[in-house]
Amino acid sequence: MKKLKFTFKNAAGEELAGLLELPENPKAFALLAHCFTCGKDLKGAARIARKLTEKAIAVLRFDFTGLGNSEGDFSNTNFSSNISDLLCAVDYLRRQYEAPSLLIGHSLGGSAILSIAGEVPEAKAIVTIGSPGELTHVKRLFKDAVENINQHGAYP
Repeated sequence: MKKLKFTFKNAAGEELAGLLELPENPKAFALLAHCFTCGKDLKGAARIARKLTEKAIAVLRFDFTGLGNSEGDFSNTNFSSNISDLLCAVDYLRRQYEAPSLLIGHSLGGSAILSIAGEVPEAKAIVTIGSPGELTHVKRLFKDAVENINQHGAYP
C-alpha cells in the first residue's frame, strides 16, 4: 500500500493538503471527510482508512480550507465552503483515478458528505459517523450563541 501526500486546489485556488492511501489494485475509491475543526490526520480517520485499504479500497482524506496543512483562513470558511472543498476532492479523484464510490463523513463532515451525495452519481454507499442528519440540529445546539455568531461571525 502506498501513502501519497499531495495537494489539490479548492474553488478559490488555495492548496488543500491531501493524503491518498492507495492499495495495490484498488477495487474502489472512498472519500473521507473529517469533523469540524479536525483534520485528515485524526486517529479515527487514519484507522478507518487503514481498515478500508486492507479491503483494497483506496481512501482520500484531506484537510478542509484553513485546517491542518491546507492553505486558507479557517475563519473565512463555512459549511458551503466545506461542501465546495469536498466537490474539489471528488473532481481530483475523477481526474486522477476514478470517482469515489464510497462517501464517508464524521460529525459535521458527515452532514457535508450527505450534501454532496446527489452530485456524485458514482457513489454506491454513504457512511456517516456521529453526524447530524440536518443542519437544524446543529443550529439548535448553538441556539444560545446564534445572536453572537450573527453579530461577530464567530463563537464565542
